[in-house]
Amino acid sequence: MQKGIKFRIYPNKGQKAFIHQTLGCCRFIYNRGLAMRKEGYEKGEKIGYGQTSAMLTELKKQEEFAFLKEVDSIALQQSLRDLDRGFVNFFQKRASHPTFKSKHNHFQSYRTVNQKDNIRIVGRYIKLPKLGYVKVRQSMEVGNIHHVTIEHTPSGKYFAVLNVEFEPEPRPNQGGTIGIDVGIKTFYSDSNGNTAANPKYLERSMRKLVREQRRLSRREKGSHNRDKQRIRVAKVHEKVTNQRNDFLQKQSTMLVCENQTICIEDLHVKGMIRNHKLAKSIASVSWAKFFEMLEYKAVWYGNEIRKVPTMYPSSQTCSSCGYRNPLVKNLRIRIWECPGCHAVHDRDTNAGINILKKGLQLQSA
Repeated sequence: MQKGIKFRIYPNKGQKAFIHQTLGCCRFIYNRGLAMRKEGYEKGEKIGYGQTSAMLTELKKQEEFAFLKEVDSIALQQSLRDLDRGFVNFFQKRASHPTFKSKHNHFQSYRTVNQKDNIRIVGRYIKLPKLGYVKVRQSMEVGNIHHVTIEHTPSGKYFAVLNVEFEPEPRPNQGGTIGIDVGIKTFYSDSNGNTAANPKYLERSMRKLVREQRRLSRREKGSHNRDKQRIRVAKVHEKVTNQRNDFLQKQSTMLVCENQTICIEDLHVKGMIRNHKLAKSIASVSWAKFFEMLEYKAVWYGNEIRKVPTMYPSSQTCSSCGYRNPLVKNLRIRIWECPGCHAVHDRDTNAGINILKKGLQLQSA
């Protein structure tokens, strides 16, 4: 199995310059390959990874593009691999058409592959192709490194994301079964009547974020002060992201440790975000990322994730007698009494129970 581990790195001045040179070259090759494929499409020619890779080889032979030979050659090839993967995802309708990359994007990254142990951690340093030894803050042990992605974030920090091989340690769970109903006011309610409060990290940082963004708007475009203020804004966003990720990791790990079978709704989050009234709140709670964490941790530790169809009326159905009450579509109704059996339900707990029941039915089907 493989997983990603992210460490912050501290390149010196020369290493920073080389990282940005590599980022620029990778961006140049990606855009060149994209232009080549678009031109080929207009002429009715089929252009794939092989043709763009040959283009890169020819460019390196030209004196005009000699700078391409100064950076990591594997990183350049990987940028063309990314382009090819982008087209595969586009044709399979999993993503939009690849677009040209801009140097003005404040998040930049490149990927390189470990060959003959040229990527490894030695003490407090990580050895990287062409970069040499870069200081790293290592927070855990790593296995065999397959590849590494070097990131430069909007806050001005540098990270190495290692894709490593690992064998999950056996993690016995309590063998429970649970249904999870995610929400906005409450992050989730489960079939056991438990809830996890929505920490609302973005809302808690909104006052500071607005203040820093207002200061940014007053800075002169292109000035050094504007760039410094942009980094301050990025650091607020980064803190919110880190807080949210930490919360999601802890909640997903707890659920996997306590339950063998976890039933969730197969939500179409992208479609739900089109609701402009709820888009900001839905994006803030990160349901999709939470479900993604549950799924890969279930693979690691041998749990089962059961997905209930999106259109299943989990909130409207009485978990006691099965009566469907369409009035509960109204999100303002939090407690309701079933007209069929007169059972009184908490909206979210009832939904969690129904999701569990439906998920177990799907399992046995």
